Amino acid sequence: MPGMAMPTNAARLSPTPTAAPSPLRQAEVVPSGAGVGAMPGSNGDDHGAMAMPGMAMHDAMAMKAALGPYSMNREASGTSWQPDSSPHRAIEIMRGGWMLMAHGQLNLVYDSQSGPRGGADKAFVAGMLMGMASRDLSERDHIQFRLMLSPDPLMGPEGYPLLLATGETADGRTPLVDRQHPHDLISEASVSFSRRFGDRASAFVYLGLPGEPAFGPPAFMHRLSIMDSPEAPISHHWLDSTHISEGVVTGGIVLGAVKLEASRFRGREPDQHRYDIEKPNLDSTAVRLSWNPTHTLALQASWAHQISPEQLDPVKNEDRWSASGIYTRALGNDGGFWSTTFAFGRRIDRKPGEVDRTLDAFVFESALHPDARWTLFARAERIDNDELLSLHGGGRAPAFTVGKVSAGAIQDFQLIAHVTFGLGALAARSIVPGGLDPVYGRDRWSEMGFVRLKIG
Repeated sequence: MPGMAMPTNAARLSPTPTAAPSPLRQAEVVPSGAGVGAMPGSNGDDHGAMAMPGMAMHDAMAMKAALGPYSMNREASGTSWQPDSSPHRAIEIMRGGWMLMAHGQLNLVYDSQSGPRGGADKAFVAGMLMGMASRDLSERDHIQFRLMLSPDPLMGPEGYPLLLATGETADGRTPLVDRQHPHDLISEASVSFSRRFGDRASAFVYLGLPGEPAFGPPAFMHRLSIMDSPEAPISHHWLDSTHISEGVVTGGIVLGAVKLEASRFRGREPDQHRYDIEKPNLDSTAVRLSWNPTHTLALQASWAHQISPEQLDPVKNEDRWSASGIYTRALGNDGGFWSTTFAFGRRIDRKPGEVDRTLDAFVFESALHPDARWTLFARAERIDNDELLSLHGGGRAPAFTVGKVSAGAIQDFQLIAHVTFGLGALAARSIVPGGLDPVYGRDRWSEMGFVRLKIG
């Protein structure tokens, strides 16, 4: 999975401990967003960040964000922003001026999709392992390295059954329809450099091979509002399918609560070979404006011109638009939260000799984490999709407006320090118009049961 930032519960350590500390100890957790430099961790988890002794922090600013002078909690996948109030967790170690952080999770999922298009039930493994290293190069300069790996290729080239999902290919010849494709083994390998200008301004550059360009909200597996669900959204290829781009260069400026950035990136989405890194042709452009008006709210609007994104339709280019708002509120002082995202995405398909086609997507998702054990989550989507039916002999397939709603829960159990085990389940309802009844057999239910191992 892609460029996940390390969100965290805001944490603070005493600069002069009164007793000899253990080699790796739990930091005191205080409400997220309490102060400008909260400590980081992994998207939306409830455990406190970990810190090595010697991390004397006279204030939370000792834990610097990668791109500017603000709370590290604000940073999400790639260079995207989430609310400063977003909790997180990670294992953190100081080594010779370097801050090293790591976290990960592994899901084992049993997937049942009903109806003639649902395909056979399937068990699969998904998740991610992320490592990050950062340090100051001077009083004003900061550098960060990130590496993210995914077990998704173990699913096999066809991924897993998912009604109404489309995008990419399993064999280089036929499109994946009613299936979610696997993500690449190397989901992000990036470096960022920033220079600060006073207490509120900075400039930065981000390089990824692969990486995530400046488009859309944080990638779905890193949005606190839905990251506990193992089910990919059917809106993935409207909002965040660029999260693994084989070549990204992003430059931007931060002025207080506002960030303006632009990217050049490889427009072609990853091919069916999940273990390689493809040639980084920087042929496409993205621009994003982000604004965090309060510590609980993150807004963004973005545009991208994507050259030949589809391997099976190479003459098609796309213009993409996105707008989103994320609201996250801490509940109590023990890591509880409520997080909600609303997002809009638009694809304008442009093909020589054909009229442009506009396809829209709307997404609403929310998660409630009242305590350390339980998380409840739900999502509702509406999209215009012209890839659900293919026409023999060429020709343009019709577009259909379809929808999906899902809800689920997971209960976590602490196994040992920094390791939790979770049991979860979800149910989803796919909603199709009458024109798709002959192939889908009307609206359909689907279910997933899953277990999760989380480290951090």
